[in-house]
Amino acid sequence: MSEQEHLWERRVITKLAQASLNEQKRARRWSIFFKFLVFAYITFVLFMFLEPDMSKAQMAEKHSALVELQGIIADDETASADNIISALRSAFEDAKTKGIILRINSPGGTPVQAGYIYDEIVRLRGQYPETPLYAVVSDMAASGGYYVASAADEIYASKSSIVGSIGVRMDSFGVVEAMKKLGIESRLLTAGENKALMDPFSPVDEDARKHLQSMIDEIHQQFIDAVKEGRGERLQESDDLFTGLIWTGVEALEYGLIDKIGSASFVAREVIGAEEIVEYSVEEDVLERLVDRLGASTAKTLSKAYLTPQLH
Repeated sequence: MSEQEHLWERRVITKLAQASLNEQKRARRWSIFFKFLVFAYITFVLFMFLEPDMSKAQMAEKHSALVELQGIIADDETASADNIISALRSAFEDAKTKGIILRINSPGGTPVQAGYIYDEIVRLRGQYPETPLYAVVSDMAASGGYYVASAADEIYASKSSIVGSIGVRMDSFGVVEAMKKLGIESRLLTAGENKALMDPFSPVDEDARKHLQSMIDEIHQQFIDAVKEGRGERLQESDDLFTGLIWTGVEALEYGLIDKIGSASFVAREVIGAEEIVEYSVEEDVLERLVDRLGASTAKTLSKAYLTPQLH
């Protein structure tokens, strides 16, 4: 091979190597650029969701504090006692809070969680007697939702809000006859004669049924006592009041279940006297919200539904 051919090959190899190096540099630059974009996006998202809100409560003067109670009142829901109580404490502890609005839109929940919130409202009102707390019903304050509302200084609702349902329920089902028709046999083993209370695959045990009925009757009486304590002489005597019936806001006003017709903005402006509203609600966890949207909340609800007393 001639000298010129050697030089030509060397130049070609050199150019190819240089082109390869240049391509690697460009790829590296683009990789760094895209990594920077991803990092900037993640930083922005974290800032939006995790950075504490420094603007409202710290900058506002005397204001009306707002706490939202939305949805089912349960320990693993947004309207859990931990979340609502935490928000209420923050609102009461803020020296700039002139009055508190607990805006409720709930069909109810568990008696334990509703009871926790009720008791804490009573305690906070005693600790901060100069800071009134008003419950405002939007669409609904039924059962556990009304249980919580009855602890407030006053209750406001829309004319068409749903109010009441002062009762307790416990859900189960039975498939004994269907199993017989299908030739299915239940093979249940227990240690403890009452361990399988109201098992849906076994005939109803009357003693077990009576025991569970007495239990929910007791919880119902606790609910009634709480409402009577919270509402006092404002309640009107009626045989229907504690039967689990529901009423519109207009009807609830006649029964003394609420005090006036009005919205959150009305209460802030006309009752508390501080039109500016600052929200103290605990925000739902971002990852939890995503999981719920993917359907985990359905399984979670089903897992709790069986033989759990419910105020809704």
